[in-house]
Amino acid sequence: MPEAASIDAVDRAIIDSLQGGFPLCERPYAEVAGPLGISEDQLLERLQAMLDARVLTRFGPMFQVERMGGAFVLAAMRVPEADWQRVLEVVNAFPQVAHNYRRESDRNCDFNMWFVLATETADGIAAAVRSIEEASGLPVFPFPKLQEYFVEMKLAVRT
Repeated sequence: MPEAASIDAVDRAIIDSLQGGFPLCERPYAEVAGPLGISEDQLLERLQAMLDARVLTRFGPMFQVERMGGAFVLAAMRVPEADWQRVLEVVNAFPQVAHNYRRESDRNCDFNMWFVLATETADGIAAAVRSIEEASGLPVFPFPKLQEYFVEMKLAVRT
């Protein structure tokens, strides 16, 4: 397993300050950086470093993709332990994949890889599923959304 990346107090403050809002103005990064006591360039460098180190897996807005003609589903796979890392890298290489996580199997469900697929069109889901299946050699099981819930979860980054 890869070693955990380290972040400092400024990185923690950046993460905490950017959960749930982002200014809409000519220079939003400068506006965010000021109260943190850093420059706009330093903020951008730190965000990129956290993305590169996978401290952050993504940084960007959340959209209601269905309102824009797109689609998303929760998908699952049964990945053999011996093939986990290869399949993880294959799946994560697809730009349509977000929120990929491992879940231990229980007696009711033996899916161990779960991820969200988001595409620009409703037809894109089936195409992404086929592409992931072809690239991984394993079946993908998409689970369409039956009901939507909004959970605004903000987590403070602690030392």
